Amino acid sequence: MNTEKNQFVLPDGTKEIIIREGKAPELLPDLKPILLNISGAIGSVTEFLTKRNDQPDQINQKRCLIIVNREHITIILTTCENDAYHVGKVSAKLETYPKFEEFGINNGKVWTPTQLGLFFKMNRAFFPDKSENMRLVTELMNFTATIGNSIQKSVKENGDKTDNFAQVVDSNLPKSFTIIIPLFKGRSAEQLEVETFASINGREIGLILLSPAANQTMEEIRDKVIDDEIEKIKILCPDIAIIEE
Repeated sequence: MNTEKNQFVLPDGTKEIIIREGKAPELLPDLKPILLNISGAIGSVTEFLTKRNDQPDQINQKRCLIIVNREHITIILTTCENDAYHVGKVSAKLETYPKFEEFGINNGKVWTPTQLGLFFKMNRAFFPDKSENMRLVTELMNFTATIGNSIQKSVKENGDKTDNFAQVVDSNLPKSFTIIIPLFKGRSAEQLEVETFASINGREIGLILLSPAANQTMEEIRDKVIDDEIEKIKILCPDIAIIEE
């Protein structure tokens, strides 16, 4: 029998005390908070501020910062910037549409005629005219080309010399074609004219796809999207500092 005596000092007004025997449960360790780190589409920062702007523990506009990078089309919000224990980050990015990247337009990708023909065949959905797509596939799969050499040599009266050598490709492939495809994720499709250029390597011919219209449209969309998001943020949180890199 345990005859150990314990003395307790109870606060005034205590009417009941419960004593339990046995081992007390272990205390849970103190854990650091899970820091906010979110990445999403280009409207993510605006959406986050819209829903959290009324939470003073998370959004103190004077302690938030937004960095804008137009080249990479990103908007990054940092919250609680002076508190390493609670600092958070929300990143928004406008990303290129994956299938547009696969076409290799304007990025220097070199296709063999057969590769390009098979790719067009499997991506018929992006061509407004299906019969045109079939014709392109047939011509690429049965690609023929003639490589001609052009040599120019001359000496002008003032002594200037010209010595040029050029290779000219004459093929059955159309100089251009049209596709309808989004340039960025979450954006509507654009109708683009795409030009084909031949790349000669010895006796092999590769094809490069270029589209000045796509390049111009991407620049216009990029700037408009960034400007629209910045304007929304300024209306929502006018005291947040916005810095462009």
